Amino acid sequence: MTMRLLVITPHFEPDTAPTGIIVSSLVEQWAKQGHQIEVITSLPWYENHEIENHWKGKIFRREEKESVTITRLHPFPQDKNKLFRRLISFLAFSFLAAIASVFKRGPFDAVIALSPPLTLGSVGKVAALRHRCKLILNLQDIFPDVAVALGKIKSRSSIQILEEYEKFTYSGCDAITVLSKDLEENVSKKIDTIKSCPQMQVIPNFLISSSIKPQGRYTNYREEHHLEEKLVVMYAGNLGNSQSFELITNAARKHDEKDDIVYVINGTGAMSDQLKQQANQLKNLLVVDYQPIERLSEVLATADIHLVLLRAGLGDMSVPSKIYSVFASGRPVIASIDPGTELDRIVTESKGGISVPPDDFDSFIFALENLIENSALREEMGKKARVWLENCYSSKTIADSYLDLIERLNR
Repeated sequence: MTMRLLVITPHFEPDTAPTGIIVSSLVEQWAKQGHQIEVITSLPWYENHEIENHWKGKIFRREEKESVTITRLHPFPQDKNKLFRRLISFLAFSFLAAIASVFKRGPFDAVIALSPPLTLGSVGKVAALRHRCKLILNLQDIFPDVAVALGKIKSRSSIQILEEYEKFTYSGCDAITVLSKDLEENVSKKIDTIKSCPQMQVIPNFLISSSIKPQGRYTNYREEHHLEEKLVVMYAGNLGNSQSFELITNAARKHDEKDDIVYVINGTGAMSDQLKQQANQLKNLLVVDYQPIERLSEVLATADIHLVLLRAGLGDMSVPSKIYSVFASGRPVIASIDPGTELDRIVTESKGGISVPPDDFDSFIFALENLIENSALREEMGKKARVWLENCYSSKTIADSYLDLIERLNR
């Protein structure tokens, strides 16, 4: 059965945000199967936190790609460190998205809205009511939990208001999808008092794509940044407050006299300036801005060891999607993550890396030096990571999970 879907997402290709990459892959799979997709998203802005130059000049743009129609709206980007301004920008973007959703030509079989920002859940509800269809809310992170855990929101009254809004948003959904059992448990506790409880389903992220393949470590990226024969330890992704970057900087200091090891941080975000300042003081630490998405496979292949870092207490609120990118590239990972959470289970089950407790430098450096000194182990773990991902996750499998859920909701 051919479906018509309305997807409301903060990011979409060519935006470099992980969410945008994943949603774009899902939409591509649905379109291949003959479904018609309407996407409401932002103008590309994620890389530099401002509208990309060739997208400037309009509040919205519309484009069509075969069976996919994309409406792009101004996101009113703000500094990540200024929470109140970001909230205003989310509200402004969500307001435009709500208007756009109302004027979309239905009917639709379902609306799929992505959070954060949580306000897109309300936009999804407006769209679902307008088009008389089901609403699926996909949670990539749990808000406000992450912001509270990071100390970004401290006012008790503000926290209570946001928690009530969170429950209100969930109550308007027909189904909620989350990335892991940890997130499912988190949300289930919050919706058990809702009279009409939405369905809950775990649908993980993925990243198996023809554009991300295992390849040799001698890349153009390695040559451009004069990495030569050095062993490269890399963090590639968002440079935000959720990541324990002091593990990298302290490791770089510890290995300051080792000329054959270099630490590379590739990305942009709230911590960019601070990390660049530290890199200026460390000869073996390099900070590189986000690269175009078409270079992702090359960037990942440059590393000998990848790092996934999440501060203590965030493991049941967030699952860093970069783990799938790293596994797709066939490289081993060291994950600093809460024990017993989804990412910990992924690393352990796949045997594609080593999991260590969060913010624990002694455990981190022990695991890191173990991989640094053992090239055979690095190669073995990288191969196992790729095989595990191919066997367990694919974009088609995940896309079909959503289609099956929509069919069940519409019975």
